[in-house]
Amino acid sequence: MNASLDDTFGTDEPDRTARRPTIKAVAAAAGVSTAAVSQAFNDKGRLSSATRRRILDTALELGWSPSAPAAALRSARTRTLALVVRRPTDVLGADPHFSELITGIEGELSPRGYGLLLHLVAGAQEENVLYERLAAEGRVDGAVLTDARAVDPRPALLARLGLPAVLLGAPDRAAAVPSVGLGQQGAGVEEVVAHLLRLGHRRIAYVAGPEELQHTRLRHGAFDAALREAGVRPVAVLHTDFSEVSAVAATVALLDTADRPTAIVYANDSMAVCGMGAAQRAGLRVPRDLSVVGYDNLPLGRWLHPRLTTVDQQVQRVGAAAARVLLARCGEDVEAERLDDRPRLVVRESTGPAPRRPAS
Repeated sequence: MNASLDDTFGTDEPDRTARRPTIKAVAAAAGVSTAAVSQAFNDKGRLSSATRRRILDTALELGWSPSAPAAALRSARTRTLALVVRRPTDVLGADPHFSELITGIEGELSPRGYGLLLHLVAGAQEENVLYERLAAEGRVDGAVLTDARAVDPRPALLARLGLPAVLLGAPDRAAAVPSVGLGQQGAGVEEVVAHLLRLGHRRIAYVAGPEELQHTRLRHGAFDAALREAGVRPVAVLHTDFSEVSAVAATVALLDTADRPTAIVYANDSMAVCGMGAAQRAGLRVPRDLSVVGYDNLPLGRWLHPRLTTVDQQVQRVGAAAARVLLARCGEDVEAERLDDRPRLVVRESTGPAPRRPAS
């Protein structure tokens, strides 16, 4: 017999003989979320004693309680982990980064009988509500948090919900949940700048990702610092949403200037590919007139003409390491992998000596 969430917490459908109280009614009356009501009855999360007492008193007053059989089912493991990505569907579909990431995660989950539940969300509020719902419904055992932000409330939220999680990003001992990623995020960009400077480039631009992302700030800082140390000022730093359209628009804007760059560094390989195409359509030759550098070292970069110079951040390996950390947090006997590497430059044919002057 399968018990549903409605069996556990009541249903919003009217009863023909009596109106049955619901978890939503308890949450509304107590001034908390449905996830908090669930935590109060399961003794999970980080509720204060006063909040827990208020919830229990409210439930008693309304005559609500979770049914024992369904509550037992809800507390069982689902052997499913969530991956929530805050991206428009068209941007996600055009970016192979996430297919590489999922490949790494699934490589650890599948042999152990775990599944991956993928959710796409449009914004921060939708993402937070989703985590609360997943925790309240008991649909997953844990979650992989993507795109670490400079100011990121999600680790604290997941800790409060009592939902095991791992954050993809530069290692951070102060985070409320463990974070997994290659260290020294700026190192790859520093190598890129050193490589371009050795080739004689002095007009270098950077097409970055959203400013609120942790890695965007770390890489932007490294880019500025490396150029400043060499006594060079960047032509421009343009922030985008990672989409193909914004990559092309940024490239066209950079090339449509009197002092246009001789080299452009992109925040990921997908944008670099789009930028290279835009430059070639404008009549520029890569790398003779313009050098192009990506970030991620995705397989597609090896099949371009010219092949893409990029930074390898071992996306599959990071995904696998994150999965192992999360499995361990879910109680599995898994040894977490320690990532001591840093991103490294992979030099190919899309970068070359700087032209003496921009091609006309």
